[in-house]
Amino acid sequence: MLDPSKYPAPEEILPHRPPFLFVTRIVSIDPEKGAVAEYDVPHDLSILRGHFPGHPILPGVIVLEMLAQTGALAILSREEFKGKLAYLAGVESARFRRPVNPGDTLRGEITMDSMRLNIGRARGTVTVEGEEVARATILFAMQK
Repeated sequence: MLDPSKYPAPEEILPHRPPFLFVTRIVSIDPEKGAVAEYDVPHDLSILRGHFPGHPILPGVIVLEMLAQTGALAILSREEFKGKLAYLAGVESARFRRPVNPGDTLRGEITMDSMRLNIGRARGTVTVEGEEVARATILFAMQK
């Protein structure tokens, strides 16, 4: 496990950049086991203007993307994958429990299940203040 006091900014590991970076900070990383990260949902996030006017909620696909980016933190921390891309290859068994609102802080926790060749599988949950908002199994493919 990496030393928590030495976690870099998410942009130092992930290739994502605003407006498509959905990790504000790294909480923990174990390249072999998984990662925990947080995303502070801004009140002025542009997609919230249209989803839904007068009742803004973060789209579920963005919640899943945040979870996938959390998983990418772990896999891209492995020496053999540093500087590569991790592609989202599938989402299985996704479940949403409640809406995510502007101002919420998402906490994504992902556990790596398996890695064969360049294909991996991970399970994760997203919570807000300890309450589960979503869970899914994420499949990813590594850039060759």
